[in-house]
Amino acid sequence: MKKEKIFSSFEMLPKEDMLEVKPNFKQLQIGIPKESSFQENRVSLTPDSVGLLITNGHSVIIEKGAGLASNFQDKEYTDKGAELAYSKEEVFKANFILKIEPPTQEELTLMQRSQQLISAVQMSTQTATYFKTLKKKNITAFGFEFIKNEQNKLPIVRSMSEIAGNTALLIAGEYLSNTKNGKGLMLGGISGLTPTNIVVIGAGTVGEYACQTSLGLGASVIVFDNSVTKLRRLQINIMQRISTSTFQPKALGKALKRADVVIAALRVGDGKVPCIVSEEMVSAMKKGSVVVDVSIDQGGCFETSEITTHKKPTFIKHGVVHYCVPNIASRVSRTASMAISNILTPILLRIAEDGGVEHTIRKHECLRDGVYTCHGNLTNEVLSKNFNIPFVDLDLIMANR
Repeated sequence: MKKEKIFSSFEMLPKEDMLEVKPNFKQLQIGIPKESSFQENRVSLTPDSVGLLITNGHSVIIEKGAGLASNFQDKEYTDKGAELAYSKEEVFKANFILKIEPPTQEELTLMQRSQQLISAVQMSTQTATYFKTLKKKNITAFGFEFIKNEQNKLPIVRSMSEIAGNTALLIAGEYLSNTKNGKGLMLGGISGLTPTNIVVIGAGTVGEYACQTSLGLGASVIVFDNSVTKLRRLQINIMQRISTSTFQPKALGKALKRADVVIAALRVGDGKVPCIVSEEMVSAMKKGSVVVDVSIDQGGCFETSEITTHKKPTFIKHGVVHYCVPNIASRVSRTASMAISNILTPILLRIAEDGGVEHTIRKHECLRDGVYTCHGNLTNEVLSKNFNIPFVDLDLIMANR
């Protein structure tokens, strides 16, 4: 006869659930300071992303008002579990700092030894002192401009370029309208009327999205670029044939004379963009036409371009309206913040699951490419050449550890 099992009083007591603990998991302390750079309105993480990170076992400290310029209230962050800080000093005690703009000189002073940083680099505005300070403090720094995905693309750069391409056309539409003392033209076209003429200089991501928006509004578009491969790819991506040309002075000059809007969207990897449009060409353009020089942060494509601000975004030269604000994505800061947050959040979760930054950059080449200072060394060759700072290959550093 089978005996019944008799349970002890201890076995009858309720037990705590045994949760799985990942063997390599590393908890991240994430600090989000309020951006202090001029006309920067974006924030690196949205409240929803903060909630996801906290649910996954991490802690987030955010400076009071950090999300306000993107219409994210402090309460939205605290409701998701974030700690609210009332000074930058508190935020910079976290081991992982997330920013949009690179740290200012004041913020560099607040950074602790061996912290991790993810932010933009903005090479055109930097000095060698910035990188030497990061090296001295042994900061492991990732740059938005260098972080790649599994497809070997630059996801943050592409997202901001998509936003800039779309937004540039909306800006141009404003300055063609009566509300901005423009010619009173509608950007696009309607039945029975000749559509507005748009010239796009550059067939990269900004140019592609500017072109798509133009076509969607019914405008007539011509795209210029010296790379026939890029022009062909653009036509494939937008799934229709459009007018394209290489930079032939006669063809470009003729197109500019007819243009109502010009979107300058040339990009180079490291350095200034070439000046494609001379002042003489600008003087021959139609009065009241609009130039949006998206390339202004790399010097600008127009000889007449000068950096402007969101508060005073335009000036008129030879009767042509010039919009030359370097940070167009900050104009639509909530959208831009969500785009950046959606890219950064999986990266942070991956770093935690891998057991920290060192394990992640060993395992994932795409993120290893994003590192530009590590273990007291500059690890990006482009930055090394531009700022005359010795370069050490990150693979060599990892091999010796």
